Amino acid sequence: MNVKELLLPDENATLEAGAQLADELSQELVFLHGDLGAGKTTLVRGLLRSWGHRGTVKSPTYTLVEPYEVAGRTIYHFDFYRIEDPAELRYIGIDDLLSSDALKLIEWPSRGASVLPKPELEIELSIIDGGRVLNITDHRA
Repeated sequence: MNVKELLLPDENATLEAGAQLADELSQELVFLHGDLGAGKTTLVRGLLRSWGHRGTVKSPTYTLVEPYEVAGRTIYHFDFYRIEDPAELRYIGIDDLLSSDALKLIEWPSRGASVLPKPELEIELSIIDGGRVLNITDHRA
């Protein structure tokens, strides 16, 4: 297991961290942890923009999943904040989505923990003094 920590003083640094992360990812399952406003969606926006996505990147709080096709890749951005029972994820076809050849980014994975496999990466974003701290735990190694 490899752990890395980055200090992110502002939104641009969070976008850049997402872009750097994009270089390391292909079809992994990534859990994104952090309080509301910690920068999880901003990190995803930076990743998608680094691959050429120019459209809106919003948190899929109400839709549960936003799919993207960018640079020949499929990316699923999930947000389970509103999930009360992990069994609800069966209605969106979670098993098929997770077994697909796509990058899977999940915000609030603890809300679906009982139906989710172990991730390859876990990213924790914490708010400190107006900035952010990003911790990446890589379970691939």
